[in-house]
Amino acid sequence: MFQIMAFGVFIHRTDSIYDDVPSERYQFPKQYLTRVQRCKGDWIVYLEPSKVKNTKGYFAVAKVQDAIPDLRNAGMHLAVIEPGTYLDFGDPVPFRDADDVVEQGLLNDLGKISGRAQAAVRPLSSTDFARIVERGLGTGDDILPRIGQAGAEVGFKEDQTPFQLPSARERVNQLTSRTVRDRNFRKNVLRAYGERCAITGLRLINGGGRAEVEAAHIRPVEHDGPDIVSNGMALSGTAHWMFDRGLVGLSDELEILVSRQANDPDAVKSMLNSSGHLLVPGRPAERPRAEFVAWHREHCFKH
Repeated sequence: MFQIMAFGVFIHRTDSIYDDVPSERYQFPKQYLTRVQRCKGDWIVYLEPSKVKNTKGYFAVAKVQDAIPDLRNAGMHLAVIEPGTYLDFGDPVPFRDADDVVEQGLLNDLGKISGRAQAAVRPLSSTDFARIVERGLGTGDDILPRIGQAGAEVGFKEDQTPFQLPSARERVNQLTSRTVRDRNFRKNVLRAYGERCAITGLRLINGGGRAEVEAAHIRPVEHDGPDIVSNGMALSGTAHWMFDRGLVGLSDELEILVSRQANDPDAVKSMLNSSGHLLVPGRPAERPRAEFVAWHREHCFKH
């Protein structure tokens, strides 16, 4: 027997009054509890509403681990996101595609958008899920990692099922692929940082029009670091090497710290951009989160 997937859509905006951290939790009122519980153990897509200026549309995917009461807020609940499953789409998917909506399940018998579109939490058909994920993940080779070997692809083993479900299940397997996750992480980080090294300030483009910069995790994946922009930085190859080996780090104010154990501290300092601080994205939500910076300083940086 196979488990029927209950995909869903969670509407989120960065200026929300709710206590949301999309990669970790989603807060919702009791009226949506049954819908969220149906998604438990399955995948949801995050949607930024159309009324948000410069909306990203469907911008990420994640797996719901549990639905629990929010003990800090009476009457509220939390959808707990399974660690390591959240992934920003490298190519956010607009709510409307040309003259039609991507989420076909919202259309009524007359082909018009129904009132279901107003629900902050709603079910998503396997067909719509597969369509959104396919467009969101993209396949562009221009944003593949430049160095290193891709890890083995892993996925959830599930029985073959008829009709539309296999396509959705194939998309789920993609979501657990290290190659796919690295590609989308790189694309989002480089976009956020304008393809510029956050430590040196250099923006180098090679003869093929490709950015000579890498997407670095602040807290590494092997140490439970998530694939989110706020746990990443765009770094040149040399800066990435020094950061991973603890020769440079960051203060809570994002001042660039140089280890006293560096062979030539003065040479390292000469590579830093003139501000002496990390060059961060314009959007606050995309800047390095304090807990990731602190983890690197405590566990990697050579004081």
